[in-house]
Amino acid sequence: MSHEVIKHPGLNLGAAHGPQHDASEALMFGFWIFLMSDAILFGLVFASYVTLVNATAGGPEPHALYDIKSVFIETLLLLASSFTFGMASLALKYQHSTARLIGWLMVTLVLGVTFLDFELHDFVSMFAKDGVPSRSGFLSAFFDLVPLHGLHVAGGCIWLICLVGQIAKYGVDTQAKHGVMRLALFWHFLDIVWIAIYSVVYLAGLA
Repeated sequence: MSHEVIKHPGLNLGAAHGPQHDASEALMFGFWIFLMSDAILFGLVFASYVTLVNATAGGPEPHALYDIKSVFIETLLLLASSFTFGMASLALKYQHSTARLIGWLMVTLVLGVTFLDFELHDFVSMFAKDGVPSRSGFLSAFFDLVPLHGLHVAGGCIWLICLVGQIAKYGVDTQAKHGVMRLALFWHFLDIVWIAIYSVVYLAGLA
């Protein structure tokens, strides 16, 4: 009875992909190390926010600035994008049509861009209420943390565009497969970070 050998956490291509499955082990291990270093960065800015959240210096407080309805929609968008990226990963693993793979990646891209649009609207709304980074330690820490995540999402969207273009031109070759595997880890990591932001920044700020 055959069984699949799991070589690393995350998407494993499987024996059907031949040497590409074996070659991914060292590559994905290195990418996990990168993600852990990024997790440390987010940990530092989370610590700064928690320390400074009450340092409003007489300026606007969280409950006066946060739009929880908009943030909830952003959360749903990111959760949905993780699902669609999961479907893209399955399309890659089980060697479905290239069109299906590109289709799921494009849906993920649309969800990511829509998330960024909602987030930028939130920032503009905060600025209109004097919620600018220089106003207080709380706002400085907020704009260290939340836009940092947004920049990561924007980077992921750019990566997605490049990856789709690569697949459209060269097909689902070894580089494309490894690109999808790494970007999948990165995208799901950002989803986890956002859940932490939603809980620690927005829900706690409105409690």
